[in-house]
Amino acid sequence: MPPAQPSSFRSPFDAPALIARRGLSSLLTPDGELLDLNPEDTRAILGQLPPPLLVHGPAALRTLELSPLSQPVPWFDLLDLFLFTHPAKPVAPTPRGLAIALGMRVEETVEADLLPLLCETMLAHLRNVADTNEGTKLRALLVPLGKAGWAWTGEVAEAIGTPADTVGAHPYEAVRVWKRLARWEDTAPRPAPGSHPVSQRDARERLRKILGPDAEIRAGQADFASVATAAFEPRETLGAPNIVLAEAGTGTGKTLGYIAPASLWAEQNDGAVWISTYTRHLQRQIEQELTRLYPGEKELRSRVVVRKGRENYLCLLNMEDLLNTASSRGMEGAAALLPLALLARWAEATRDGDIMGGDLPGWFGELFGHGTLSGVADRRGECIHAACPHYQSCFVEHGIRRARQADLVIANHALVMAQASWAALAPANLPDEDTAPTRYVFDEGHHVPDAADSAFATAFSGLEAAELRRWLLGAEGSRSRARGLQRRLDDLVERLPSIDTPVAAVLQAARALPAPGWSTRLREALTPKENHHDQSDKTPDIATDAALIENPSETFLQAIDQQLRARQAKDTRADGYVSAECDLHPLNEPVATAADQLARSLKRLSEPLGLLCRRLESQVEDDPEMDAPLRQRIEALVRTLHRRALTRVTGWTIMLTALQTPPEAGVIPTHIDFIRSDRLPRIRGTQGDHDVGLYRHWLDPTIPFAATIQTPAHGLLLTSATLRDRTGNGDDEDSWRAAELRLGTNHFMKPAIRAALMSPFDYASQTRAYVITDVSAEIPSMAHAFRALFEASGGGGLGLFTAIKRLREVHKRIHEPLEIAGFPLYAQHVDAMDNATLVDVFRTETHSCLLGTDAMRDGVDVPGEALRMVVFERTPWPRPDILHRERRRLLSKGRPSEYDDRITRMRLRQAFGRLIRRGDDRGVFVMLDRRMPSRLLSAFPDGVEVRRVSLAQAIDEIGAFLTPIDTTPEN
Repeated sequence: MPPAQPSSFRSPFDAPALIARRGLSSLLTPDGELLDLNPEDTRAILGQLPPPLLVHGPAALRTLELSPLSQPVPWFDLLDLFLFTHPAKPVAPTPRGLAIALGMRVEETVEADLLPLLCETMLAHLRNVADTNEGTKLRALLVPLGKAGWAWTGEVAEAIGTPADTVGAHPYEAVRVWKRLARWEDTAPRPAPGSHPVSQRDARERLRKILGPDAEIRAGQADFASVATAAFEPRETLGAPNIVLAEAGTGTGKTLGYIAPASLWAEQNDGAVWISTYTRHLQRQIEQELTRLYPGEKELRSRVVVRKGRENYLCLLNMEDLLNTASSRGMEGAAALLPLALLARWAEATRDGDIMGGDLPGWFGELFGHGTLSGVADRRGECIHAACPHYQSCFVEHGIRRARQADLVIANHALVMAQASWAALAPANLPDEDTAPTRYVFDEGHHVPDAADSAFATAFSGLEAAELRRWLLGAEGSRSRARGLQRRLDDLVERLPSIDTPVAAVLQAARALPAPGWSTRLREALTPKENHHDQSDKTPDIATDAALIENPSETFLQAIDQQLRARQAKDTRADGYVSAECDLHPLNEPVATAADQLARSLKRLSEPLGLLCRRLESQVEDDPEMDAPLRQRIEALVRTLHRRALTRVTGWTIMLTALQTPPEAGVIPTHIDFIRSDRLPRIRGTQGDHDVGLYRHWLDPTIPFAATIQTPAHGLLLTSATLRDRTGNGDDEDSWRAAELRLGTNHFMKPAIRAALMSPFDYASQTRAYVITDVSAEIPSMAHAFRALFEASGGGGLGLFTAIKRLREVHKRIHEPLEIAGFPLYAQHVDAMDNATLVDVFRTETHSCLLGTDAMRDGVDVPGEALRMVVFERTPWPRPDILHRERRRLLSKGRPSEYDDRITRMRLRQAFGRLIRRGDDRGVFVMLDRRMPSRLLSAFPDGVEVRRVSLAQAIDEIGAFLTPIDTTPEN
C-alpha cells in the first residue's frame, strides 16, 4: 500500500473497499466492480490502487501477509471513524459487527460493497450533529487529528465543517479533556447500614419485577432468590457471618436470582452489597444484567458502580504528560497525537474511564499501539492523589465516591480480598478509600481459593523488588517519566519538615533493591557453559561481580538462581511442561547467607518507612484544622506507602527470616516455599533474560481469606454452577464437605447453609459428547482433528487448550485452511485483542471459531448457534508443579489421585457448561485425549452419554446432530 499523502484530500469513496480473508478476499474497486480474489491477486491489485476502505487494518495486513505500518496509516479504517462518531459504544471489530452496532440489517454473506454503506451511515450521523455542541467539539478535535495525519480528517471536515478560527488558542486544546470533565464533590459520610432482613416473598416479587410482567418465572431461579436471602439475615455474633453456598446449574439464572435480594437489602438498609466475580469480562456481564433492574442510565449510574484497580483507568496526569511530550517534539511527535486525540474523544463519553475491559474498545491498542494505553494508565502506582491538578476530575476518585453511595458495587475477587486485607492491617485512625461492606456475593465462587492464593502469597523476585526500587527512587537517570518518592513528596517535605529525615533514610535504604540492569547482570553471572559456549574463556566481568556483591538483593537473586539451576528437574513431560522451579529446603549455604544479609537490609528499609507513615499520621491527628485536600492527600499517601512498600517489605523480611528455620519433619506446614524462574520478554532482539524469585504460598489460602473477611462481613453468598465435584457415588454429604473444605467455609464460626438447584436444560437431547480414540498427542494429528471438527460443525467451535504453546502450534497449522473454507479462526495469545473483544467477535461472527485457555473455559457466555461445539485438546489435569504437589500431598487425606481427579472434573464441568446457555441451544463436546479415564465422566450432567469413537465416526454423527443449524459459511 502506498504511503499517505497528508497534504492532499482523499475521499474514501474514491478508494477501493476491502474485506481481507485467507481464502477469497472481497474487493470493491473504485469503478464499482466487486471482485473475489485470492491473497496473491489481492496483494497485486492493491499495489495499483489507492489505499483502501477497510475494517481493522492490522488484522487485514496479517491476513494478506503484508508488513505492518505504524500510525498514521494511509488506509481508511472504519473502526477509526466509528470511535470518532460513536465513542464508548461497544462494537465487534468486523464489518458485520459494525453494521450491527449501527443498527443496519446484515445479510448472511458480507461483501466489500457493505463498507461504503457503513461509511456513509457514520458520515450522515456527523452531518446531523454538525450544528450542535457536539459538532463544535468534533471540529476542535480535527486540529490535532489533522496534524497527526489522520486519514479521515478531510472527509470528516467536509461533513461537519472546518474548525473555527483558533488564533491564540493552543493547537492541542481539544485534547486537554481534563479541563472539560465533570468534577466530583464530597458528600456527607454514609451512615452504617441497617440489618433488616429480606423476606423470601419480597425477593421473589423483586425478581418478577426485574424479569417483567410477561416473563415466565423459572422455578429454579425463584428458588435461588429465596435461598440467597439467608445471606442478608442479621448477623448474630461478631466474626460469624451468615454464609450461603448455592450451587446453581447452568441456565438457572443465578445472576438475577441474587440481584433480587441484594438490591432489596441495599434499598431497605441504605447500604451497599459488593458483588465479586473473577474476571473483568464477568463484571461487564453483570453490569449489563443490571440494566433490566435499572433501565435508565442515570439511575443505573447512581445505584451501580464497577470497581477495579487503579491500573485499569485512564490517568489524566499521565495523559497530560504524554501530550506535553508529543507537543514538545514537533513533527516527530505529531503521530502520538492521534491516539491521544481519540482517547480525548472517548474520555468525554465514557461511563467510568475504564480502559481495560470497560467501554474503550478492546481493539484500540491493536490499532494505535499498546504503548499508549500503558502510558495513560497508572500501572506503577505513581498516583499523587490530592496533589494532582486533575484530582477532582479523576475517574478513579469519581468511582470511589460513587461507590460510597451506591447500592451495588461490582468488583472482582482480587480487589475484594485486597480491600479486606488492607482493612485488617490499616491503622485504626486511617479510613479506607472504600467503605467496608457488610454483605458480599461471590459469583463464580469456585474461583475464590485461586484468588485467595494470588492475593495472600508473598514473592520476592527481581521484577517485584526492582519495581519497588523504581517506585521509591524514580527513573534513576533514564528518560522515563517515572516519579520517585522524593518527587511526589517535595512540596510536603517543605510543609512538614519532620518527614525529611525518614524520606532520606528510605531513599538510601532502597538502594539495596535490584538496580537498573539487574536482569542483564543476573544472566551474565551464569557459568560460561550455561551462558555462551563460544565464550568459555571469557574473563569474568569484575564490575558485574562487584555490583552483585554490593547489592544484597542481587546477591540473593544470584544465590537462589544457582540453587535452582543445580536442582531443577530437566524432565520434559508429555504435556510439554518443563520444571523451572525447585524446593527451597534444604538450603544451600550461599542462599542462607544472602537471605540473612538481605533481611537486614530490608529491615533498614522498613524502619524509616514505618516512621514516615507514623509521622504523616500524626500530622493529621495533631492538626484538626488541616484543610481537606491536604488531609486527603496525606491519608492516601499513607495508604499507598503501606500497600506498595511497607506491607511488601515486611512480608519479604518475615519470609527471609523464616528461611533460617527448616520445616520440622511430620509437622504440616502453614506455608509452601519454593524458587521459580520465569522468562522476561525479549526486547529488540536482545538475549532472553530471566527473572528468578522466592515464593511463599499458604498451604490453604482460604485461611487468610476467612481471617480477613469474617470480622467485617455480616453475610456471604458463594455461588457457582460448579461448587461441588460430581464423583458419581451419589454421596451428597461427602461432596458438600469437600466443597466446604475447598472454599474455606469450614474456617468460619457459623456453618454454611447449603443449596443446590439443578439446571433446567435437557442435556440428554440438547448435547452430544465424544472421546476420540484415534487422535494422537502429536501436533499434526491434533491440528487435523481440530480442523475436521470445526468444519463439521460449520464453525461455532471453541477449542480449549491446556498449554499456550500447543494452542499456537495448532493455530499456525489450521487458521489458513479454515479461513479459506469460510470459518475465520481467532485465538487467545495470538490475536492482539483482549479476551472480551475476542468473545464479542466470536459471538458476532456465527461461523467463526475461537481457540483459548483457562480464561475461555470459565465464565464465557455465548448463547445461541455462535457456540455449538467445545473441543478439548487433552484432559485438563492440574499442572504438576511444587505448589500442587505439596497441596495434594498434605490436603488429600492420603488420596492424592482423588485430589487430582476432583480438580480435573471441575474443569471439565466448566468447559461443558459453555455449550448450552439457552433452552433452544444444541451443542457437542469433544475430548481429543483418548487416555481420559472413565472415572472423570461423572463431571458431565446426568443423561449425557459420553461415547468413545473414531474421529470419522464422530464427524458423521456431529453433522447429523447439528443439521438443523444452518452451517452455510461466510465467503
